[in-house]
Order: sequence, then C-alpha cells, then structure tokens
Amino acid sequence: MQRILIKETTEYTGQKVKLCGWVNTRRDHGSIVFIDLRDISGLVQVVLKPELAKDVRPEWVVCIEGLVKARPEKMVNPNFATGKIEIEAESLEVLSKAKTLPFEISKPKDEVNEELRMKYRYLDLRREKMRNNLILRQKVISFMRNFLTKEGFIEVETPILTKSTPEGARDYIVPSRNQPGKFYALPQSPQQYKQLLMVAGLEKYFQIPRCFRDEDPRGDRQPEFTQLDLEMSFTDQEEIINLVENLYTKIVKEITPEKKIMQSPFPRLTYKEATEKYGSDKPDLRVDKSNPHELAFAWVLDFPMFEWKKEENRWDATHHPFTRPQTDDIEKIKKNPGEILAYQYDLVLNGCEIGGGSLRIYKPEMLEAIFEIMGHKKEEIRQKFGHMLEAFEYGVPPHGGMAPGIDRFVMILAGEPSIREVIAFPKTGDGRDLMMDSPAEVTDNQLKELSVKIVKKAVKNKKKVKK
Repeated sequence: MQRILIKETTEYTGQKVKLCGWVNTRRDHGSIVFIDLRDISGLVQVVLKPELAKDVRPEWVVCIEGLVKARPEKMVNPNFATGKIEIEAESLEVLSKAKTLPFEISKPKDEVNEELRMKYRYLDLRREKMRNNLILRQKVISFMRNFLTKEGFIEVETPILTKSTPEGARDYIVPSRNQPGKFYALPQSPQQYKQLLMVAGLEKYFQIPRCFRDEDPRGDRQPEFTQLDLEMSFTDQEEIINLVENLYTKIVKEITPEKKIMQSPFPRLTYKEATEKYGSDKPDLRVDKSNPHELAFAWVLDFPMFEWKKEENRWDATHHPFTRPQTDDIEKIKKNPGEILAYQYDLVLNGCEIGGGSLRIYKPEMLEAIFEIMGHKKEEIRQKFGHMLEAFEYGVPPHGGMAPGIDRFVMILAGEPSIREVIAFPKTGDGRDLMMDSPAEVTDNQLKELSVKIVKKAVKNKKKVKK
C-alpha cells in the first residue's frame, strides 16, 4: 500500500490508508489508546488497541495502516483540518525510537532556552510554527523567482570563492592550497559580478544568493544571509523602484493576504526628510505598531554619496563605491564630497531596512575618482579593481539594481522578532553553530597543506594593585 500524507486522509473516508510520521501525543483510556500522528502536512487522531500501541512513546517514528472513519458529530474537533475523521489502526510498525527529548516540542519557544533550541535545531524545527516559517520562506522565494522570470530576467549563479576587495564590511577569507599565501574571499554580495554581467550584455539578471560578512551579528543580521539580487541595463531609478514595489505588493497579496499594506504606492522620503522628521533613515510609518498585520513600506531616496570616517580620517561610500553620484562633474565631487548626493534608494518596512539599491557608475574615470576620494592610491585601485576598470573600457551600458534581503522580509511577514526564526540553521549572536560545534579547530596537517600558521595572541599579565 502506498503511503499518503495526513492532510489527504479526509478524501479517503471508508477506505484503508497507510500513514507514516511522528507520534505527537499518546493518551491511554484503558481498553483503547489514542495517538496524534504528525507529518509535514498536519495531525490526525489514531485509535489503537493497547496491544497494538504497546510501549509507543511521543516522537517515535511509526508506520500505521488502518481504516479512515468519520467521527461521531459530538466528537468532531474543529481545531484540526482532519478533525472530522480518525484512523482505526489495524497495524503499527515502529520505524525508529526516540529517547527523551531535551525539551518539550509542545512548549512555546519562548519557554525554552535559546541555546538549547540552537543545539538541537533539528528538534526545534519539528514545531509547527518553525515549519510554517520555512514554508513561508520557500513561498516568498518561489514567487520572486517566477515573477522575475516572467519579467524577462535571467537567473545566473555567481562564484562563492572570489577576491577580497575593500567594499565595506570585513570579508571571510579562504586560504588557497594550490596558491600558498594567497586567499579567496566569500562574497559580501555579487556586486561586481552582476555589473560584469551587464558588461556581458545580459541586460536583466537575478539570483537568490548567499552572502557573507564578517561583522558583529544582531537580531536582524547573521554572518551569512540570503538576498534577492537583481540588475538591469538601460534603466533608471524610477523603473527599478516600480518593478520592486510591484513585486512586493503582489507577494503580500498572494502569500499573506491577511496583511494590510498601509499605503500604496509606497510613500517616498528623501534621506534628509527621514532623518530630520523621524530621526532614522529606516522610519517606522505604522499607525498602530501593536497591529502585526500592518505593513508600512516606504522608499528612502537621495542618500549622501559619502560619509566621513572620523576614526580613519577619510571619506567612505555611504552605500558602496560603485554607486553613481548625482553629478558627472568629477572636480565638483572631489572639491565637496560631503555635499554630493547619490542615486541610492532603500526600501524600508516597519522600521527595518529590507533592501538597498542604486544606479551604478559605468564610466571608468568616475569609478577611479571615487576610489581616490575614499583614500585609495592609484596602484591599490588597479590591484583591487583593475578587472572592473578594464571591463568598463570595452563598452558598458548604464545600469542599476537592488538587493532586498529575504531573511528580514520573511521575519516581518512571520511576525518574528529575529531572523534566526526564519532560517533553518542559523548562528548564535556571537556567530557560533551550536549544533555542528563550529567554528572549530582543524588539524596541523590541514594547516600545513594550506601553508597557514596559527599565531596565538599574547595575554598581557595584569599587575596587581597594592591596597
């Protein structure tokens, strides 16, 4: 007999079925035993004779064959999709046993120590809420992919092993075994590759990439994260904003219709207006912040091109160095960097930045000038970004794009306080994977193969202060 999913049992009333899953609960009533069986699709009540149930316990994995019967009217459970039927078991096979769990899955996650949840994440994911979060995430990603494909975008995968370049956050670096003393970097984003795809003539590109940044984690940040990455040639700011706004509006209407978009089209604020009126470049425009179904999208535009890094005594790009300034006058930019605005636009939602984008620099002389303003010497620019400057000498179209974060968006849709709740296997606040026990040490042989040596930091002895 072929196994069916629990949600399908309502279509088999009066017929025999085969179900496989986990024992959610067990209730003994003397001459009869009830268990709630769980699989990915839901729960169903199974009725067994005591000799058939034997010593079956919660979270054991079992296979049951039995008859689907309609429940008496007074025994119908309206809280379950299968509440009108039950399974009268004829056989039960134990596929695997489970020892006592380190925490009760039925308990609310807030009542379980988070480090325990992270260590036993595979058990935490058995919760209905966690499972639904991952299903919601999959629906959002699938919708994005289908939407952009219909809009004529081409999905292209870009490398994970790339080159370390000074773009903002700290890189994760990977030593090369075949090139001793040289390193790859994990991409902070596919920024350079997607611009090179525009040079290649693809015109409309997207992908759902993993990105990596070695920065301090927080509730809405992880060492590795997922974003929707898109780029367009022969475009302008208005076209990109309208495309992305249309995408997010349709996602909400199709996937979470219970949510209400507060204002459409999304309101637009300049960076100056947002910071002066709301004290933030990611303002929360909700009328009632206690209502979880309110979605207040907004665009923030016209960011400063540069920000002053006081500790480094230099100018840095507010967004990234490939962002196009709102002037083509290089001398004007060099003379007054702090007064120059950029073609940069952020999408914010309920007080969170969920995406940033910009029109890009496509003239090599402008790109070189921007790096010089940021304090890079010509030799360093050629060493780090020579491939981009050379590519731009072979005919590059005006282009721009955006990179909305998927984790934060799904977090808000799911009503969760942290992106860890919508990522299958996240890291802790200090970047550890408690389940896999990583980061971890490697063997001396591995280090030798990579020509890498570990230098332990010296611990300074603190002098005792005499009382």
